[in-house]
Amino acid sequence: MADTVRLRHEQPASAPSSPSASGRLLLVQHDREPAGALGRHLRAEGYAVDLAYTGPDALEQTQARDFDAVLLDMVLPGVDGHQVCRILRERDRWVPVLMLTALDDVADRIRGLDAGADDYLSKPFDLGELLARLRALIRRGPSERPAPMQVGELRADPLTRVVNWSGHDSELTPREYDLLTFMMRRPGQLVSRSQLLEQVWSAGYSGSPNVVDVYVGYLRRKLEQPSHPRLIRTVRGAGFVLDAR
Repeated sequence: MADTVRLRHEQPASAPSSPSASGRLLLVQHDREPAGALGRHLRAEGYAVDLAYTGPDALEQTQARDFDAVLLDMVLPGVDGHQVCRILRERDRWVPVLMLTALDDVADRIRGLDAGADDYLSKPFDLGELLARLRALIRRGPSERPAPMQVGELRADPLTRVVNWSGHDSELTPREYDLLTFMMRRPGQLVSRSQLLEQVWSAGYSGSPNVVDVYVGYLRRKLEQPSHPRLIRTVRGAGFVLDAR
């Protein structure tokens, strides 16, 4: 099998290891040769498998029919795996998504999970592990849309990172969203810069603490309106207070 998948313990396509497996899968992979080989292994296990080779093709197929799970490569032409997953969730398509990627990087994994993926598997992977993860996802069934967070009239959608304040929608970056929602969990409470650096950045962050003020400034420019009271209040020398009502 081609190096882009590299299953570590291949089994003959005629010898299923779990004959009770069933369900319809969408396998999304840009490289046709390894996609075809993996598809044959999955069919030998009892699954019906449809193939897609681009992001737009995957989105079109998930609109046209229901799947029990989607195996989604991160690297795709046109629309990458992260975007495909996010668009699926925005369309209220909650089919379980298993991300497949050769990018074994924590930040990349976080990005995939934040986009709405249910699980993650790095290449090269063991076929037995892939099958076990698929069975677990299919048993679990479609995930539920995460509930928006609401504090007074401030509403934050964890899926789209769209925040509504005073009737105005704003789309936030991941860092802006994490900063705001950390404060939303503590409305009316003083939150220090050191708390924000530790919880929103990391305990090992070694840059300037002024980065917090910079991002609070970004939030104010995106969310606050001249005709409305200030949403985030600065307490000089201490930190910030979210005054959502």
